[in-house]
Amino acid sequence: MAEANRLVADLMKPDPKIYWSDFLLSISLGWAGFVIAVLYPWFSWQGAAGVLIATFALYRAVLFTHELTHLKTGTFKAFRFVWNFLCGFALLIPAFTYHGVHRHHHVHDVYGTKDDGEYLPFGAGNPLGIIGYMLLIFILPGFFILRFLVLGPISWVFPILRKIIWNSLSSLTIDLTYVRPMPKKSDPRLLWFAQEVLTTIYGWTAIALVWTEVIPVKALILWYVIAVFIFLLNSLRTLAAHAYRNPGTEKMSVAEQFLDSVDIPGHPIITTLWAPVGLRFHATHHLYPRMPYHNLPKAYAVLRDGLSDNSLYLQASRNSLAHALIRLWQDAAAADKGENQRPGSDSLPDEHPCGS
Repeated sequence: MAEANRLVADLMKPDPKIYWSDFLLSISLGWAGFVIAVLYPWFSWQGAAGVLIATFALYRAVLFTHELTHLKTGTFKAFRFVWNFLCGFALLIPAFTYHGVHRHHHVHDVYGTKDDGEYLPFGAGNPLGIIGYMLLIFILPGFFILRFLVLGPISWVFPILRKIIWNSLSSLTIDLTYVRPMPKKSDPRLLWFAQEVLTTIYGWTAIALVWTEVIPVKALILWYVIAVFIFLLNSLRTLAAHAYRNPGTEKMSVAEQFLDSVDIPGHPIITTLWAPVGLRFHATHHLYPRMPYHNLPKAYAVLRDGLSDNSLYLQASRNSLAHALIRLWQDAAAADKGENQRPGSDSLPDEHPCGS
């Protein structure tokens, strides 16, 4: 780690120009694609192209929420504001739903345990659990509609419901049983409440515009369809981000946590489509959570080529999304047969996929 730290020491500073240009281009393309999909017939090539563009561009814009939670508190204030107004509120995922929750995932004593809302033991049990997780994509957009357009406003009138809403219905996690701690005094509770209110206003405004025939019903249907596609991409990316071999009953060392995470350098264009904003280098991200996404590809190359012994580092690499998912399924099948393994170990005798 000392050698690795020296190699990437100059890659820790985020570049605002990259953040702004990347996000504004992504969100502009996303909403432009959405408008095209609304204006053209369902099965026209223009409509299909609009849906495709909207899905990938909005997906990339959405995943900037991952960067927001890692950026130093008090920085990028304007960027956070604009992200919420152009992306978070309209897609019913205001920034507070990820703030703190994801950082908890990076706490060494929490990662991979039952207290980690972003971890489920997919690789340590029945592989059918992976299929069950993927099937959730069809109902998740409806869950967010229910949360922000119905249950949230009700909880404003009946405060007794606030604790339930906050604990169980206010976090972007993969573990649906995750209980989010109540806000601390140091948390921006008023700001979070404002984000919730504005998200509700966005949602009900869209419904009102459809009700008054200002925009067609097709727009709401497309919102749901594109949201399902975004959840599909993100769910596949999430499954490929870790090996998920810890059953949740034991804490993992830093080395085990790294080996339980996955880097997929892959194709610079194709892999970036399904794992945008640096998330294809998820193992490296777990080594350096505060490294900005635009420096992760360079960090991976520097560590791969510059470490005096890169064999351990490359054990966390996979060739592709398919490779990562097959490994996960094989681990789950082996665990289901009782072939136990240490959570951070490599169970398959592959050679390092990216070479040494």
